[in-house]
Amino acid sequence: MTVNVIVPRVGDSVSEILLGTWLKKIGERVSADEPLVEYESEKSSDRILSPSAGVLTQILQPEGQTVAVDSIVAVIDPAGVPTVTTAAPTPAAPTPAPAAKVDSTAAHFMPAAVRVMAETGVTAAQVQPTGPGGRVLKEDVQRVAIPATPAAPKTQITSVATPTAQSVRVTGERAIRRQVMTPIRKAIAQNLLSAQQNAALLTTFNEIDMSAVMALRKQHQDSFTERHGIKLGFMSFFVKAAVDALQAFPAINAYVEGNEIVYHDYCDIGIAIGGGKGLVVPVIRNAETLTFAQIEQAIAEFAKRAQSGQIKPDEFKGGTFTITNGGVYGSLLSTPIVNPPQSGVLGMHATQDRPVVRDGQIVARPMMYIALTYDHRVVDGREAVSCLKRIKECIENPVRLLLEV
Repeated sequence: MTVNVIVPRVGDSVSEILLGTWLKKIGERVSADEPLVEYESEKSSDRILSPSAGVLTQILQPEGQTVAVDSIVAVIDPAGVPTVTTAAPTPAAPTPAPAAKVDSTAAHFMPAAVRVMAETGVTAAQVQPTGPGGRVLKEDVQRVAIPATPAAPKTQITSVATPTAQSVRVTGERAIRRQVMTPIRKAIAQNLLSAQQNAALLTTFNEIDMSAVMALRKQHQDSFTERHGIKLGFMSFFVKAAVDALQAFPAINAYVEGNEIVYHDYCDIGIAIGGGKGLVVPVIRNAETLTFAQIEQAIAEFAKRAQSGQIKPDEFKGGTFTITNGGVYGSLLSTPIVNPPQSGVLGMHATQDRPVVRDGQIVARPMMYIALTYDHRVVDGREAVSCLKRIKECIENPVRLLLEV
């Protein structure tokens, strides 16, 4: 009797997935729980595993196809006889890293990369992978495809005199490209639109003198790393400061549900992380109980798995507050958007030396602007301003956070 390969349920709100690269061929023998095909959902990326040992006899859905959860995508025959033998790869002479190309039989293509290849005509042999484990990311394909796009034509001036609208000609093709939103990008768009339409959002700002926390971090970095096996970053200070502030102003750690305000006596902090498929916000559970080292380890683990889309759907759920750091990309100031149904998000920004007045003297200090966007239906302005000021005070006096070194 044959066994069907079924699309798993990957989250309460996920109804469909996008199939990526098939890792096995029809007629090839597979083992139980062996990865068969990669997929991407609006929450994360993963692989569908073989439900049984046997031979892959049918592939019912092609790469790049959007299919519903619980759909049958392939068939396994436990008693089947393989017709395809996977030959051992022939060792190849080493080539310089810049000249390395993708072996289409060995490389793992992420679903978004497969889709862009189909749209642009880029072949597997043209692409150089940069993702973890030799994975081919969407950006790898785009680096090949974008140079092939016709360049914008140069403006030709028909007269030496100052050109007028009539004397300037635009020649050549003006190409455009259309690309279907990935499930993750579509979910992000819907969530952000929902936040703008269904909450009364307001942003308050402050600035932090980072001198003390930078000095403390430098002083204890070596002993911290030696003891915990990970470097001490700035994000753990802000997570600790946010927890302190949320416990002092619980409305910012709450949300609206119907006619009620739901308060949390714990702090599940979402950390915005740039991944291979865009920004994701995994959640650090019960941050109020964690040490600096545990927070740094959690963030490092999320960042590593975000690059290959391996963060699980459940790890995005249930955050009570979010922290995002646009400063790593050079942002000096911004107004972050809350992640529904949360009522608050803290925005960190780039640290720059700026002139400030200390004891009547103008001196240079490493300063960071911070922003708190909040839902005014739940949070009063006084609470929001006080909460942001509390975060500022914790960072400017970091010893109060009881750093473990």
